[in-house]
Amino acid sequence: MTDTPPIAVPNLAATVLLLRQSDSGPEVFMVVRHGDIAFAGGALVFPGGRLDAGDRDLAASLGLAGDAGALRICALRETFEEAAILLARGPVPRTAASWQSKLCADEISFAALLEGLGVEPAPDALVHFAHWITPPNRPKRFDTHFFLAVAPEDQEAAHDGGEAVDSVWISPRLALSEADAGKRKLVVATRLNLMRLARFDSVDAILAHAEDTPVVTIEPRSKQVPEGRLMTLPLAAGYGVTSFLSTDPASI
Repeated sequence: MTDTPPIAVPNLAATVLLLRQSDSGPEVFMVVRHGDIAFAGGALVFPGGRLDAGDRDLAASLGLAGDAGALRICALRETFEEAAILLARGPVPRTAASWQSKLCADEISFAALLEGLGVEPAPDALVHFAHWITPPNRPKRFDTHFFLAVAPEDQEAAHDGGEAVDSVWISPRLALSEADAGKRKLVVATRLNLMRLARFDSVDAILAHAEDTPVVTIEPRSKQVPEGRLMTLPLAAGYGVTSFLSTDPASI
């Protein structure tokens, strides 16, 4: 008899869809993951990462309760680590971006960084957008909450040069078009969230949609069909579809 491997416990994580309005419509900041990274190596993704103990400690010190509060701090930290954007109350010093490498190298904590810059984090700058949990048949799983945030006009986004080797401000429609043409690699959750953004012609419309749409947990189920793998998701989640065909097994 073959023992059934235990189901991996998903790691709590936060991802941020950093938005700005351009003359041609909304754009989102995305980074290209290093090709040697095991999960989604080489893919175009939104900044984000797993929750750590420091996020919980900082959230508790600010009176942000439970996982929900800690995930918002995680989202703010990851936005700075992977995009050099600090979502904070009040003016952010121009020197803030120079601290990005120190945070990425664990030379300083996010709490110490904020104290050193003399700013307070702005968890209210985040709008809860989506919640995805990796299916239980995967050896590495994430319980990921996606947030929207508008990029401050006085800060310049930049990737970290470590986990991310490139970055781009791109319209959701163009990102999808380039992926369809084979120029970009997208994992399923990224593709679906880009499709959701692409339905709107302005950042304001995206934010209004998010405010009016309850966040529904998505743990995709899939089955093999001749064309690929057919994934199902709840209509109430706001994606406008209940099924999605993926032809890339590695991205499911």
